[in-house]
Amino acid sequence: AVLSFSVSSGRPEERPSRAVWENRLEWGRACENLYSAWLEALFRNDEDNASWKSLDAITGDPRRNVLHNHLGLGEDDAGGKNYVRMRPDCADNPFFLRAYFAWKLGLPFGFHECSRGNRRSPPRCSSWTSNLADGGGRSGAPAFRSFLGRVMNVIHSGTARTRLDDEACDYYPVSLTRRSLRPGVVFADPYGHTLVIARWVPQARERPGGMLAVDAQPDGTVGLKRFWRGNFLFSTSDVIGDPGFKAFRPIVRRNGRWEPLGNDRIAGSADYGNFSLEQKNMPPDVFYDTMECLINPEPLDPEMALRDLFRALHEQLLVRVESVANGEDYMKAHPGAVIPMPSGAAIFQTLGPWEDFATPNRDMRLLIAIDTVLGFPEKLARKPEVFKLPRRKKMDEIRLEIARLHDTWARALSITYIRSNGAPQTLTIEDILRRRESLEMGYNPNDCAEIRWGAPAGSGDLATCRRKAPPAQTEKMKALRGWFRKRLHPVE
Repeated sequence: AVLSFSVSSGRPEERPSRAVWENRLEWGRACENLYSAWLEALFRNDEDNASWKSLDAITGDPRRNVLHNHLGLGEDDAGGKNYVRMRPDCADNPFFLRAYFAWKLGLPFGFHECSRGNRRSPPRCSSWTSNLADGGGRSGAPAFRSFLGRVMNVIHSGTARTRLDDEACDYYPVSLTRRSLRPGVVFADPYGHTLVIARWVPQARERPGGMLAVDAQPDGTVGLKRFWRGNFLFSTSDVIGDPGFKAFRPIVRRNGRWEPLGNDRIAGSADYGNFSLEQKNMPPDVFYDTMECLINPEPLDPEMALRDLFRALHEQLLVRVESVANGEDYMKAHPGAVIPMPSGAAIFQTLGPWEDFATPNRDMRLLIAIDTVLGFPEKLARKPEVFKLPRRKKMDEIRLEIARLHDTWARALSITYIRSNGAPQTLTIEDILRRRESLEMGYNPNDCAEIRWGAPAGSGDLATCRRKAPPAQTEKMKALRGWFRKRLHPVE
């Protein structure tokens, strides 16, 4: 399909106002369609695992951004006085994208202040701030930059995990259909990570289909991730709040005031109508099976499916190489320093150097990704109807062929990291699969790279290690290891 639309250029007429920006349009199907099209255009030609140093590196590219300098302020010209620099983390990223688009077109935008919640009480929201708030005497790009600062100070990992039936919040849950899961819809995982759907890749005879989503990291980097268990974690058991796919509540004028639509009005709206509680308490296997049928409506060739899983795992490992290297660079720049390690669940959601360089979230996803690859033969036997199986072969024969392919690709694909002595160390996926138990304690940046990549005790790999986490931190990690073995974040 050809993606095409036009947006008028030129600076809109300015009116005296103390608001960050005035509302000239109202959310509805036409503007939602344009929002989806704009987002898809930003990432139209990118493959999964593409990454950028910041969100403004994407919006600042006129070849991608059809709203580039739409306001005529030079707002997307790097180095200019009105340049809008954007470095969101994962929770902020959906709000930055929505706010940026709303600012450009004069659409309403707002956000709630929410609690983080706990197992006894899900996140709940209270005060609401909109673009009509006082801009503090600023206008144009300076007002918008300041407004994004407010967003960063308020939005956090709990914001997207409010209850699915909660109306006093920024998101509402959508149905698991292609019509509802459009670019701009947000996925909130059970542990605080969020991704924004960027585009769908149609299934073809020579390749599986895909759904790509954009996320951000604590260091401000932005990347594309494909939908699979290794990237999109879903669980409704023993978690805080409700995860799942959610959309921003449309903000409309009602009785002379601008306010977010409630659930009943969304469900009954001709422009929306996609409010759904189907993800409530949904078992993970049902969730993933539902999504896989949407992504690949036709049965998959099992060889192609397994190859795709290996490719996804390999990409995840390559990203981890960079993450571990970033931690090594930090430690080399701060010789003798020890990054403080939080306790309990805080290892997944703290601030500072630990958040920047520790990898508990990424490693949890990696372990789940490894499980997904290793569990493929079981899935083949459990769900044969989703695969295009040879009619003349028995399941045992097919599984034997799959096992051979697994071994071949596990030996063929590899990553290379840098050891403490500066020498490169290559590990095949087969090596990493053997080390998966060690990776349950490989997330601490105070440990050397060799330990973080699971080098066995007494091995030549480990001999070059020159740095270990303090014993007290190692004991903390041992206490939390059970959660990594269960592939569940600790919840407080």
